[in-house]
Parts: sequence; structure tokens; C-alpha cells
Amino acid sequence: MEGQGWVPLHSEQLKQSEITLTTIVMSKNILITTVPFGENDRKPLELLESANISYLVNPLGKKLTEGELSEMVSDVDAIIAGTEPITEFVMSKAPRLKMISRVGIGLDSVDLLAAQKRGIMVSYTPEAPAPAVADLTVGLMLSLLRRIHVSNNQMHQGTWQRYFGRRISEVTIGMIGVGRIGKQVLDRLQGFGKLNILANDISPDLELDQKFQLKWVTKEEIYREADVISFHLPLTHKTRNLIGSRELETMKSDAVLINTSRGGIVNEDDLYVAMSKGHLLGAALDVFVNEPYAGKLGEIERCLLTSHMGSMSVDCRTQMEIEATEEAVRFFQNRPLLGEVPAEEYQMRKHL
Repeated sequence: MEGQGWVPLHSEQLKQSEITLTTIVMSKNILITTVPFGENDRKPLELLESANISYLVNPLGKKLTEGELSEMVSDVDAIIAGTEPITEFVMSKAPRLKMISRVGIGLDSVDLLAAQKRGIMVSYTPEAPAPAVADLTVGLMLSLLRRIHVSNNQMHQGTWQRYFGRRISEVTIGMIGVGRIGKQVLDRLQGFGKLNILANDISPDLELDQKFQLKWVTKEEIYREADVISFHLPLTHKTRNLIGSRELETMKSDAVLINTSRGGIVNEDDLYVAMSKGHLLGAALDVFVNEPYAGKLGEIERCLLTSHMGSMSVDCRTQMEIEATEEAVRFFQNRPLLGEVPAEEYQMRKHL
């Protein structure tokens, strides 16, 4: 294993950690596919070292393809995963795989039914990334409404041009998806004064009505009436390509849209066509169908593109890594998991 890049561990290397060991688990291998990992804080790696678990951090240093991942899993007992595709094919190449611990919240990259069929446990860290994603979302709103990104690009090219913009308190904000992250976005927006907020969710939390003075409406009403439209949804068969040419045409010509949730919710080709015709004041995408993204939206100056970095604040990223690692250690110690994917996620997949 040493020749393959694994970090082999021995009992004399055990260190103190927050997890109390009741049993030393030998000869367990974890593949850490998500990168970066342990760069800002080594605690996740130290947890594995203290538990005497061998690990390999993604040697390619990038998001793995299905083929690349399938070649790395033959002797893997668990995967600490990012957004790479953990498909039935990948699992078929991993006869020892018994646990997937997802760093983050999205589960669209994991074939849950294939994992269930093979007896592979899956856990995730749904709470940890929310504050950072909410912060980025508000930052993108500000940039789009004041055209900060456009001015920055033009200044670097030697062009001095000032733009009129709009303040958050003067626009109608449409929130599609008001769950963990959506609620935190609303919390942050309260500092901007009295707001006009339209909201849509499959399970509306009516207690939010008074707290945020929001109005529950249909998605179509949001498309027609909102100046800012922000998406906070999982990627499912119902949300894939939720925003296509028809929905974009319904939006105001000077509206802006933001997607910090999952690539595939906004149809990138349709967005390119709409914006290339001058429709929409701006758009901001942090997530894409294929990552790294190299598509045509890069030609649109007023389309703000970021590299799937919603959760990439030092504190939130570190917390995600720690929680995912602790879950893997708990699994190998035969302790209950704290972030096991709920049964309803599997039920939902059965109806896709």
C-alpha cells in the first residue's frame, strides 16, 4: 500500500483526539476523494491517524471522473467523498467498500440505491456548509445588483465606466427553496432593511412568514415578479433543468439570478442564449453540470462565474471535513452514525 501513496499507520503512532478509542481497528483503508482536504487544519487527518486507519488523499488533485475513481477503489473500505460520481460501476470495482461519508450536503453524485443494495452506509454533513453558502449568495446579490464584477473586469482592461445599480432594500427578492441555506440567506438579508421577499418551497415553513415578512407564491410568480431570483434546491429529476428558455423568457429583462445550489438546475445553454441576446441584467453561477466549467457562459461579461466555492470558507470547510471524518471513524468503531442519510432520500430515488 505504501507504494500506492497510502499513509500506513501503527499503534505507536496513535495520538490524542476528540474520539475516544475503545477498539483499535487495523487494516482499514479510506480513500479521500475531495480536494483540498486537511490543508487549513490537519485535524481530520489526525483523527484517521489516531484511529489507526490508513488513508490516501486524491493523488490527482482534481475532481475525479467515474473512470479515474473506479481505478482507485479496489482495496478501499470507505470513501470520504466530494462531488465525484460514485456510481454503481464504481461500487462494483470496490468489493470492500462499506461506507461513504460525504463532505457536504448534495447527494446527487452518489447512487444511493446501488449503495443500499450493496449494504454500503452513506452519511453526509448537511449543516456545516450552510453559513458559507449563505454568505456567498448575499455577496453575489450585491455584486450583480451593483455590477461590481463588470466594473472590475473593465477596470482591469483600462476602461473607466460607472454604473447605476440597485440596493437590496429596493428590489423584490425571490427565494426558490427555503431550507437550511435559504433560511440563513434570509437571516443575513435582514440587515438591509425592510424587504419584499417572495418564497417558494415544496414544504413551506409558515412560521417564517412573520419573522421575515415573506409571501409564499408559485415559482411562476417569482419568475415574473422578482428582481433577484436565488435557488437553494437539491438536484432531482424534478429540479434538473428547472430553469430553461421558457422560464428565462418569463423573467424581467433586468432581473438577476443566482445558483449556489447544484449544477443542472439552471440550463447553462439556455442561459447563454438568453444572455447573449441581452436578456437579464446578470447571473451568478457557482455550480455547473461539468466541473471544472469551460463553457460558453465565460463569454458573457455580466455572467459572474465562481468555481463551486460556496462552502469554501476556512471554518465551514474545516467543519465539513472533520464531521465527515468523524463519521467514518464512528463507522469503523461500530458506533452509531450522526449524519446518516435519512430513509426519505432513498424513497425519493425509488420514484425517479
